[in-house]
Amino acid sequence: MPAFRPFLHASLLLLVSASLQAQPSASLQRLPLDILDVRSPIERVTGTPGSMRITDRSCRSIPLSDVRRRIVDTAVQEWAYFGFGVDDQVRAEPFSQPFQQMPRGAFARLSPTESARLASSIAGYWAATPDSDWILQRQNASWNSEGASARWRDAWSAAFISWVMCESGLGEPGQFRRAIAHHTYIDQAIRATDGRDTESVFTAFDPGRAAIEPGDLLCRGSRPNYRTLAERRAQLGDGARTHCDIVVKVDAEAQKIMVIGGNVRSSVRMKVLHAVQDEGKALRPLSDNGRAMFAHLKLEAPSIALNALDNTPTLRARPCNAPGRHIPGLVLNTPRVASSDC
Repeated sequence: MPAFRPFLHASLLLLVSASLQAQPSASLQRLPLDILDVRSPIERVTGTPGSMRITDRSCRSIPLSDVRRRIVDTAVQEWAYFGFGVDDQVRAEPFSQPFQQMPRGAFARLSPTESARLASSIAGYWAATPDSDWILQRQNASWNSEGASARWRDAWSAAFISWVMCESGLGEPGQFRRAIAHHTYIDQAIRATDGRDTESVFTAFDPGRAAIEPGDLLCRGSRPNYRTLAERRAQLGDGARTHCDIVVKVDAEAQKIMVIGGNVRSSVRMKVLHAVQDEGKALRPLSDNGRAMFAHLKLEAPSIALNALDNTPTLRARPCNAPGRHIPGLVLNTPRVASSDC
């Protein structure tokens, strides 16, 4: 096994260096199973863009005590595979492709090469959602008419969350209702909070009512733009455009919450959210690009370290000769610590 080095100090947030601009090698291959036992989403599908089909929808079931750590580790590995993209809303300097700055609100489209590279991964995310064959069939039609660089016709952010939960050990649908739309499992968590769902492992809170931890979910609405759980509770079961991200790090001192989500600027990306702590309440995110974070879905599982991001296998187990190794950190509290292992 090659020598590995600690990648970042616990106080650092990973950003991609502008000096590596336009180098797709900044993305990382997924780790070997003996380092991180997470099966690639690519293994769930066969074929090429235009003739791809789902062949495996199975999910793991593991003890709940291990799930929170696996959720974070799995999400971070996918973030690395997609190229370490970061939208730092605290600094108000969003990035489109990793390394390229764009004005806020600009649409980021993957390059044809990246679209082709990531096609089977995104298709694999869809495999973790029930009744999603028609989505892949429709995407095959797009690929056949527009080529492998065609955008995904259907938003895949809920598919990404569903795959992470599936691969992280929430294999029973009663624990987490995997779906093609976020509102399905948001509603499940609300029902669990109201005592109407006894199997769900997530319960719903208004942000600030409970401590936010790595492995939890933070959700916002688009249409409608919900501000509170009560507004969604009044519309349980109705369709709604919502989006959720996975919490991977909480830094109360710096008032920042780091989350990872899918289909964010066409990629798996990290967002750095500005957070506040009102008197007598828990830390809460202010917003997600101006939209209120109306729901905190709390995983009812043992806690892990708030800096879970920094201790993930993806950031710890990096070969010294890995592409993109010289990625600097955004200092939150202390200077970057140089490695002596390389």
